[in-house]
Amino acid sequence: MATQMDIDARAERLRAALETALGVKARSYGAALRKAGRRLPKPVRRQADVVARAHAIDGHPKLRRTIDMDAVARAEADLLAHLKTIDRADQRRGRLLGLAGVIVFNLLVVAALFVSWLVWSGYL
Repeated sequence: MATQMDIDARAERLRAALETALGVKARSYGAALRKAGRRLPKPVRRQADVVARAHAIDGHPKLRRTIDMDAVARAEADLLAHLKTIDRADQRRGRLLGLAGVIVFNLLVVAALFVSWLVWSGYL
């Protein structure tokens, strides 16, 4: 039988894990999940939705009986396992390298256009 403390503790643990892994700051697990959005892969997102649905119906005494705690435990374990593999430093490095690549490409295009203008004008 699911207890409200158990589901709340799981949701809070997952909210804290989302905050440390993805930098998502929210007051509740549902809000953190919405803010994480597409940064979570679809299968992991489905597992996170299992916990969110259980957390949503946990406050209703009759619906609480329908919660499959084994599925919630599996979903929590899968989500935590995925979040442990995320390296924020590597993501930051990748964003910076991507930005640097765009800047270098744009500088090369501008330089090529400048040289072609010099040739067209007869200065080269």
